Amino acid sequence: MAVDPAREVVRRSLVSRLRDGLPRNGDPRPHFVVCGADALVYTVAEELANAGHRIRLTVIVPPDLRSDVPDLGTLRGIRVVRAERLDERTFRAAGLADAAALALVMPDDVVNLHAALCAQAVEPDLRLVIRMFNSGLGYGVRRLFEDSAVLSDAAMAAPAFVAAALGEVAPTHVRLPGRTVYVARRADVQPEHVICSLTAADGAGRVDVLPAEPAAEAQQPEDLVLAEATGRPAGQTLAAQRLVRARKRRRHPLATFGRAVRAALNRKLGIAVVITLVVTAISGTVLAHAAEVHGFWKSIYVTLLTAVGSSDVEENRNAVAQAAQLVLTIAGLALLPLITAAVVEGMVNARLALARGAVPNDRADHIVVVGLGSVGTRVLRQLVDLGLEVVAIDRRADARGAKVAEQLGVPLIVGDASLEETLRAASVATSKALVVVSTDDVTNLQAALNARAARPGLRVVLRLFDDDFARRVEDAFNIDISRSVSRLAAPAFVAAMLERDVLATIPVDRHALLVAAVRVLGGAPLDGAPLSRVDRALSVRVIGLSAAGAEWVDWAPDPRRVLGAGDRIFVVARRAGLRALVEQATPPAESLLVERAETPGEGRDQRP
Repeated sequence: MAVDPAREVVRRSLVSRLRDGLPRNGDPRPHFVVCGADALVYTVAEELANAGHRIRLTVIVPPDLRSDVPDLGTLRGIRVVRAERLDERTFRAAGLADAAALALVMPDDVVNLHAALCAQAVEPDLRLVIRMFNSGLGYGVRRLFEDSAVLSDAAMAAPAFVAAALGEVAPTHVRLPGRTVYVARRADVQPEHVICSLTAADGAGRVDVLPAEPAAEAQQPEDLVLAEATGRPAGQTLAAQRLVRARKRRRHPLATFGRAVRAALNRKLGIAVVITLVVTAISGTVLAHAAEVHGFWKSIYVTLLTAVGSSDVEENRNAVAQAAQLVLTIAGLALLPLITAAVVEGMVNARLALARGAVPNDRADHIVVVGLGSVGTRVLRQLVDLGLEVVAIDRRADARGAKVAEQLGVPLIVGDASLEETLRAASVATSKALVVVSTDDVTNLQAALNARAARPGLRVVLRLFDDDFARRVEDAFNIDISRSVSRLAAPAFVAAMLERDVLATIPVDRHALLVAAVRVLGGAPLDGAPLSRVDRALSVRVIGLSAAGAEWVDWAPDPRRVLGAGDRIFVVARRAGLRALVEQATPPAESLLVERAETPGEGRDQRP
């Protein structure tokens, strides 16, 4: 009888893991290791601990872990190792030799690359999941390590922040065999291009994720759907184009000149210049009338010459004319130095503004980005690529994105964004939106509240670590969007470690949906079952089916189609739903082997 190649690969992999794992430590549970130093390490560890798998989890962190990272000791069933360096000695002490996968989520690309090389020296066949900010370096790393996944939390989170700033849906595109799909509002997609619903209102004020397809009368324009990309611009691109056109229409030359003059002049100096000019005009008018000077040009001529001190003593003039002449002469003596001072101060202010990145007061409808770390830099680039005007704020002049801002011509204000004067310097009162993505939750929240005080209707997009806290802040303070970067990115890192058939992760509200291809193995519960058994509302939605041995994918499969060994099912699913589907697609023999490999034996040490 012929042996199913896919089934044989799974069997050998599981047997190999079981054989290799048992002699080394006596604990058959798969061992996973996570290394990190910021909020992402906690979120990835939490996702793994709560993933429903029977695993051993080791987390390696530096001794001086950042204070904003929650206590890893609150997570059940994990072992925490503190080490100064990620080298061979540290990895051997952590038991990396028997690990199934290693996630390197340190915030430094070079540290992650060095750690990956050290880990490969300890365990050459190890599955590596590496966090990389630099996309070029990430491509090289992917080629260097055969069994690896290179992910960027900044790249995954930035589109969500950009779209939120523009009031649009995050432009998530997923490339599948023969088509590209993306997330959009139902109102922005033609009905024939909708693949499945991602969200739908249940009529009781709650939004369901991955619902059954609602009836036509129950469909809402704001519902999110997964649709086939047809070359139409994404919603955020259209929003950016509208904003750019509106800003250009409002830029009248005279108004721009007036705002530039106001920005260059000190308030007190400007008032002095205006008062002197008013006195000069009134005195000149009185003098011309009293001296019986006729004609507009002659009046200007007499006024200006008298103001610059070119007038003679006129004893025969009446008292009114002499008084006007005297006031005009004194005003002229004051006017010339004031004008000189205004010109000098304007030049000095302009040079200082260029040096420190201050923003002219004529900015309007721009977007203020607070925090130029990895996420802020990505957000900055994407906003500029959309043609939008951006102003950046960061505490440090040497922030990661400072050079990027300089290259893109984006003004950078160095200061504390939680202070009102810093936000005023960025003209937040006339801005279109505020995107606060620094790593300090307190600073982020204070900046958001101060910005709202300066402009009550301002759209604020806020980054917070704790997802529950972010939701409560969004409700309590009427913040438009509050998100946790680590929550957006962690599911993708965990999927890369546990589920290698995951093609993409789609953030929907505060949920992470997985796009995956699951192969049905011979003898599995789904072998010989109809496709309709796979599709379950609120859990798993089928979007395509590929027959065994075929490259072509049927993107509108018949639910009555009977599944066979080797068929690949393309689905959008929640994590629990995908895990259940994989179990249904695996034959009982392999399931029993997995159960044995994941269940601690009698008398074995179950401590991490």
